[in-house]
Order: sequence, then structure tokens, then C-alpha cells
Amino acid sequence: MLNIFDIDVVFKDVKSLLLFVPITLYISVISGIIGLVLGFLLAVVRIKKIPVLNQIVGVFISFMRGTPIIVQLYITYFGIPIAFMYINYYKGTNLQVANVPPIVYALFALALNTGAFCSVIIQSAFEAINQGEIEAAAALGMTGRQRMFRIIIPEALELALPNLGNQFIGLIKGTSLAFTCSVVEMTAQAKIIGARGYRYFEAYVALAIIYWIMIIVIEQLIKLILHLVKVPDIVGDIEDKKLYKKQKKLLKKQGGLL
Repeated sequence: MLNIFDIDVVFKDVKSLLLFVPITLYISVISGIIGLVLGFLLAVVRIKKIPVLNQIVGVFISFMRGTPIIVQLYITYFGIPIAFMYINYYKGTNLQVANVPPIVYALFALALNTGAFCSVIIQSAFEAINQGEIEAAAALGMTGRQRMFRIIIPEALELALPNLGNQFIGLIKGTSLAFTCSVVEMTAQAKIIGARGYRYFEAYVALAIIYWIMIIVIEQLIKLILHLVKVPDIVGDIEDKKLYKKQKKLLKKQGGLL
């Protein structure tokens, strides 16, 4: 009987690929943290409209958002050795490309890409803050530092987190292209496993299952973080309580329960 699809091979491949999950998460977390810090700095430049830097940052963001991540990975992978050659030639140094671990190329490219997207998210979040609240806080005598940490940052964080979470999810899936930099993570290992017995379909199904479960878990973590950092709407809560009391009284009169 022709065995076109073997589910046992899928489960076997899942076990093998799980060993490479830490590499995928390592690339995602490290490049995500670097990208977030870089994105914040770029957003500050854009918000403050710092001369010259603002134009340079604008071109950088446009390039990173307008080109595929796989192209950026290739440019990094082949560009860093060329940069080393120029530095060695003009500075008389002896930098060796062989001393650079392949994962560094992937981290560098993914961090730059993430930084460009995070900068737009952070900039939008800060610009979306209600200026009336900031003016009211200043009128109450709050210092600039107090306004920053009590109003601006909490509200900007709440506004930015959903999109930052989506960006991190996209980053995790983007690590599947790290094999272009000779990094053996889950996708590269799936290709290796598939080549052993020419069971590519089972290997990639196993890979898809692992990515799917990872994203579901991360989505739940993001929802939990969003709930923890949510800025309470005091006015809204008061109105909800008043409405609840009115409905309760009305239902009591009608003989209902709430």
C-alpha cells in the first residue's frame, strides 16, 4: 500500500524539532529587545524632529519597511564581510569573518528590521495620547517627570502593546528565514530532517504545528500583559456602576434578578 502521508513521521519530527525551539526563541527575544530599544530611540528622533537625524532615520525606516526581510538578511550576510575587507584595507586591521558566529548576522538583520517597525508603532502611540490630559496634569502642578511616568508612558504603553505584540509574533515567524545566514534553527532543521527520508511534507507539517502552538501561547501571554498594564478608566467605571445600579433597581421592580 502506498504510504503518501505518515502521521507517525510527523510526531517523530515534532520531537526532533522541539530541540531547536530554544534557538528560535533566543533569536526572537534578543533581536526583539534590541529592536525595541532601537525603535524607541528612532521614535524619539522622529517625534523631536532632530535636524539631519530625522531625515536619516526617515530613509532608514522607509528602506527597512519597503524591502523583504530575506533581502535584508542576505545584504547583512554578504555585506558584513565586505565591510570587514574595507576596514582591514584602510585601517590595517585583521578582522576575520570566520570569527563571527552565523547567528550574529541573523540577530543584526532582524533587530534592525524590528527597530524600524517598532519606531513607527511607538511614535504613533505617543502622538495618540490625549494632550488635554497632559495639560490638565501640568495645571495640577505635576512636574515633567511626573507627567512622563504617570500619564504619558502608561498610556503610550497601553496603546503600543497590541501592535508590539503583533510585531513580536511576526518576528518569531521571521526567524524561519535565519537559515539564509547559515543558522540551523527549526526551519533549517526541518529541511534537514525532510531530506533524510524525502519526507519533506511531514517535516514541514510538524514545523507548522510547533509554530502554531508557540504563537497561541505567546498570544495568551500578550493578552495577560495587556490586562496587567491596562490604565483604569475611572470615569468609565463610575458610569458602569451607576448603570448597573439603575438596571438592578429596575429588575427588582419587575421581579427579575441580576
